[in-house]
Amino acid sequence: MSGRGDEIAHAPLCGRERRSYRAFIAALKKARAGHRLEREDALLLIQAEGDEWWALLEAAAEVRDRERGRTITFSKKVFLPLTNLCRDYCAYCAFRKDPGDPEAKTMTPEEVLDIARAGERLGCKEALFSLGDKPELAFPEMRRTLAALGQETTLGYLRAVCAQVLAETELLPHVNPGVMTEAEMRALKAVSVSMGLMLENASLRLLRRGGPHFRAPDKHPRLRRRTIADAGRLRIPFTTGLLIGIGETLEERVDSFLELRALHDAYGHIQELILQNFRAKPNIPMRAHPEPTIEDLARTVAVARLLFGGRMNIQVPPNLILDVPSTLWSPSPKATEALDILLRAGINDWGGISPLTRDHINPERPWPQIEWLREQMRARGFELRERLAIYPEFIRRPGFLAPALSARVLARVTEEGYPA
Repeated sequence: MSGRGDEIAHAPLCGRERRSYRAFIAALKKARAGHRLEREDALLLIQAEGDEWWALLEAAAEVRDRERGRTITFSKKVFLPLTNLCRDYCAYCAFRKDPGDPEAKTMTPEEVLDIARAGERLGCKEALFSLGDKPELAFPEMRRTLAALGQETTLGYLRAVCAQVLAETELLPHVNPGVMTEAEMRALKAVSVSMGLMLENASLRLLRRGGPHFRAPDKHPRLRRRTIADAGRLRIPFTTGLLIGIGETLEERVDSFLELRALHDAYGHIQELILQNFRAKPNIPMRAHPEPTIEDLARTVAVARLLFGGRMNIQVPPNLILDVPSTLWSPSPKATEALDILLRAGINDWGGISPLTRDHINPERPWPQIEWLREQMRARGFELRERLAIYPEFIRRPGFLAPALSARVLARVTEEGYPA
């Protein structure tokens, strides 16, 4: 890094601008010293532009490097869209379908296992299950499908196929099934090494008519906070995060971070924050909504790093920042600038990447090739390292893995907790 924050510390300012600038620098100094940032600090930082933006990124990278070094992780996975039927109608989602749609699909156990086995042959270690939120509550067609599969609920079916994947492959399930009860999570913990639920945003305003969550009952922040808290009480390694650019304000981003930080303070179970940037698609209600800039995403990432500290794992999905033709992997130099910016903003993880399956949430955006990404990281002074769906620091923490899964995971990792 250039030390640019020290240079702008001597920039001439006056009046209210000087007071604001001094407060900004004071907040950066707190973060660099490892002190806890408060709401007013984060609100100052997330508005950074120009030289202050660079200083913010420099501080975030410094905090990341001090705690985590120059290792950037990823998980080699298969993406299993168990069902794309969903009772929610989020205005930015192209994944969910209604019964009768030609693309509506619920996978059979055989289809799940075929993909899992193919992924295993390619060296994948994670089976990522994503699915619509409780479609049986809205659609009789889904209830009939479940009955034919010998199940009453979608989450019961998810548990059964996770158990099959564990029984018949070496893959480790990670599940993203939407809002869950404590009992449902307890059942899923026996067959998965980690779970996830994006908070997306804690703003009630986004639930109003015309907002992105207006027709999405399961996106109510109260329900999602409860699920994340229940996961903490159950000692489940948990992934959560924010969706950036869906109409939220900078203040709402900060408040959402603070709610997640309070949950992590209480239970210590959030293993990863994902900051996912909205991408417009032609078949969604928000197709004309502006996308966040890479600069906006980066300052949000940097504020997350400084609010949560150097130990938190912070991820941005690489396929959402690299504008690459879907038919071949050939990133332009301009596209790869986004890698530089996000690394400068303090990320330490690129998430799940599949050599086999596409991103079914964003099918138009291919995963980066792993060896290409490894070369890009090496050229920037970082080591790309594979991890499991459970982060190394959670593997040996008492109670965070079901006993049978704990033995299985420990047999496959080094002392550091990475795949052997």
